[in-house]
Amino acid sequence: MSKRIESEVLYHPPLDELRFLPEGPYSCGLGLFSWVAIQHGPEADHGSLNIFDLKSRSNRSYVLPGRPGFAFPTEDANRFVVGCEHSLGIYDIRHGSFEPFVEGIDQAVQGTIINDGVTWDGNLIFGCKDLKFQDPKAGLYLYRGRDQKLIQLLDNQICSNGKSIIRHDHNTFTLIDIDTPTKQVVRYRLDLAVGRLSDRQVVLDLRELESFPDGMISTPDQKSIIISFYNPNPAAFGETRQYRLSDGSLEVTWTTPNSPQATCPQLVELDGKVFLVITTAVEHMSAERQVDSPEAGSIFIASTNFLSISDSPPFIEPK
Repeated sequence: MSKRIESEVLYHPPLDELRFLPEGPYSCGLGLFSWVAIQHGPEADHGSLNIFDLKSRSNRSYVLPGRPGFAFPTEDANRFVVGCEHSLGIYDIRHGSFEPFVEGIDQAVQGTIINDGVTWDGNLIFGCKDLKFQDPKAGLYLYRGRDQKLIQLLDNQICSNGKSIIRHDHNTFTLIDIDTPTKQVVRYRLDLAVGRLSDRQVVLDLRELESFPDGMISTPDQKSIIISFYNPNPAAFGETRQYRLSDGSLEVTWTTPNSPQATCPQLVELDGKVFLVITTAVEHMSAERQVDSPEAGSIFIASTNFLSISDSPPFIEPK
């Protein structure tokens, strides 16, 4: 029988713009995690990088020159790699500067921007999203750090979200991936040297759920995955679920009271204990729904039984 754990509010952003679409929490030092506000409102053309201090429960926000899909810390605590609109770049929080090192991403189609990603060993895998959430035209990309080459892996995603990498050897990995509208979690074998994916294999079919799988991480032992579900319908709470990869069984459900649109999970460490942080969003909520979901857009925290956090490597900057 699966466990059920109720999360509590860690941070209710004081500004509407920060509650609209929080995503991508990522451990960036003991007691700290970063997150992105993808868009500062329904008509906004920019978002922000945010750094949250778990001990003081304080947040620092840095406005970006566009809408970020992800941000990961580098080996320099002041610098973050950011996927922003159609560029990969380095944002320096000291100067407020964004320096692109790859531009023109997904330029073969119109109406897409960069969305979620994952990093390891100086590599990035990230996808894009169709801004109308309709057409399978968005790309999935590998940025290979060893030769600083951008490789398109797929060209048929709609809204590319949660990702996890499992290492087999120096050149062979498993990519676990979510294209949200499909409501399926899929697996590919990635050949890093060739820059190619194997055929798609379904790991979890979640089409019976009314909510949509969004952000995802692996558990520390990489035997399970944790997925946040975005429920566009009225509901008393949101859900973030842990599934075993070997058989698809549900192991744990964390709820986010008064906030049904959970977007992304992340494990963080504080005072020797491991907690789950969950971002949630206000996006697409009517005024009536916001009254019924007063914590929409809040960041939640919950207990876990983990002894360590998931692998959260820094990005190694290109030289």
